[in-house]
Amino acid sequence: MRLTEAFNLPVVITNQVQANPATFFGDPNKPTGGNIMAHASTHRVYLRKGGKGTRIATIIDSPSLPENKTRFKITEKGIEDVQESNEDAQEA
Repeated sequence: MRLTEAFNLPVVITNQVQANPATFFGDPNKPTGGNIMAHASTHRVYLRKGGKGTRIATIIDSPSLPENKTRFKITEKGIEDVQESNEDAQEA
């Protein structure tokens, strides 16, 4: 953390999630690294698969951005926005 602040470097930390089968309500996924990883980061984005080859990025925690979701697709051209229909919005 000191190096990132001293040299103004961005750092990306990835963490897997694991399913908690005892969860009856809410999101059954929990981070494998636990809350320690969450407290060490400034912005947290949850990435998951969507329908039709898309991905969904959800801002979970950020000091300057509201919680939000967006759908995107990774293609030969790079990352592209996806236009959402009513069905897609309900899935997200």
